[in-house]
Amino acid sequence: MSDELMQAFAIMVPLSRKSPVPPSQCNLARAIELIGDRWTLLILRSALYGVRRFDDFQEELGTPRTVLSSRLNDLVDAGLLEKRPYKLKGRRARSEYVLTDQGEALRPVLIGLTQWGDAWLGAGGQPPISFTDAESRDAVRLAFVSSAGREVALDDLRVVIRR
Repeated sequence: MSDELMQAFAIMVPLSRKSPVPPSQCNLARAIELIGDRWTLLILRSALYGVRRFDDFQEELGTPRTVLSSRLNDLVDAGLLEKRPYKLKGRRARSEYVLTDQGEALRPVLIGLTQWGDAWLGAGGQPPISFTDAESRDAVRLAFVSSAGREVALDDLRVVIRR
C-alpha cells in the first residue's frame, strides 16, 4: 500500500482507545478465533488447492499428526470441511476432507492474503501463483464492490457501526 493511501486510510479511521464493537460481538473476532491459527490457515490453503487426504496434508505441511487430526476435526465441527470416506483397492477405508460451501466461501479471503503477501512479502518479480479470469485470462485482483456493482477505492470506503 502506498504511503499516500495509508495516510488516507489513517484519516478515515480516527484514533480510538478501543474498537467500536466488542470482540465478543464482532464477527471478525469470531472468524479469527475459528481459523486464525497457523496450522488451520495452512490446512485451508491446501484444501483450496485440492488437497483432501490426511497423509497428503501431513506430507505437504509437516504438521504433527496429533495437531493435524485436531485441526481437521475442528474444521469439520465448524462446518468448513466435510469428512467423506474413501477406500483404495486393497487398503482399509479412510477419510478425506472436502471443503463445504462455507469453506469455499473463504477462497476470496485467502486469495486476498495471497495478494497481500505478493505485494508486501514477495521479493519482487513474478509471484509463484496468480489468478486470472477463466475466459479472458486477464489478471484479477480482489476489490471492494458496491451493491450497484461499482468498484469502491479504499479511501472511499466507509465503516458503518450498527448498534
